[in-house]
Amino acid sequence: MTGTPLRVGLVGYGLAGSVFHAPLIAATQGITLDTVVTSNPERQAQARAEYPDVRVAASADELWARADELDLIVVASPNKTHVPLATAALEAGLPVVVDKPVAGTAAEARALAELAEKRGLLLSVFQNRRWDNDFLTLRRLIADGELGEVYRFESRFERWRPQLKGGWRESGDPAEIGGLLYDLGSHVVDQALVLFGPVTSVYAEADVRREGARTDDDTFIALTHDSGVRSHLYVSATTAQLGPRFRVLGSKAGYVKHGLDPQEAALRDGSRPGASGAEWGAEPEELWGRLGAGESPVTGGGSPVPTLPGDYPAYYAAVAGALHADGPNPVTAQEAAAALDVLEAARRSAAEKVTVTL
Repeated sequence: MTGTPLRVGLVGYGLAGSVFHAPLIAATQGITLDTVVTSNPERQAQARAEYPDVRVAASADELWARADELDLIVVASPNKTHVPLATAALEAGLPVVVDKPVAGTAAEARALAELAEKRGLLLSVFQNRRWDNDFLTLRRLIADGELGEVYRFESRFERWRPQLKGGWRESGDPAEIGGLLYDLGSHVVDQALVLFGPVTSVYAEADVRREGARTDDDTFIALTHDSGVRSHLYVSATTAQLGPRFRVLGSKAGYVKHGLDPQEAALRDGSRPGASGAEWGAEPEELWGRLGAGESPVTGGGSPVPTLPGDYPAYYAAVAGALHADGPNPVTAQEAAAALDVLEAARRSAAEKVTVTL
């Protein structure tokens, strides 16, 4: 990509901003991290140390005041601020990337999408786990017909965190849009919709397991897709023995994959895409999933399937392409709204102990 780099204003420099967005923006050809917005003095110092040329602002209002100096706003602040900040950016005439969940409700997401369309601006949602190594591998297996007709999709995003960490994500205040249903659930639901399409019914169980917890930390979601595929999705902070990340069963074979994509851990550890000779997002052979039928992979059944490298940098490369009219929006707000339809149905199902039809 040639020409002047697109200038990005990043709102928020907590986990999402500092670990995911800033490094991926900095690693993407054709875009540059211009300004970081955070009112926290320690995070301001961290941003300056990590990106010496970056400007730092204490408030997003400073971005709107010089909107003509920017080409893209990235909203990586707490969930409850996503809608007002994205709205302000669009009204200032700036394209926007919003971290997931884009909003607390599907209606809010669709209203944002309508505003972006009315203004002729890009509105994209950061669903980075569409570029996880295991998900990319599974998409290829399905596209190549290796599984036959898929009957059941099991997806787990489980952790063992028996002690609370604190912060807004564990708050019981509905305004915070916390809890695992809207956090990790946003990922597993989005992946299920990408793979198997629209949903006709939703059943969910949401529990609060840990002492002092105020919102769901152990949740199960069962989806029936229009296609007939059934998705069973698990998100938990209380899983003492972790299950497979994916178990996918089809008419010809099944695919079982353990472990998480390595990109988040690499970013947390300070590794950066393109900064070393090692292939970004690659994992060792001993972590590859297995494809087969009739025997458990635990006892050697099936054959190892080389895992495709994960590719989080592809998201911002696609955003840059879309802003240059050189490709589609990688994740639209309408897609995010469809996932929020499912999450809202899951919340109702768990609260009322019913199956919700969409």
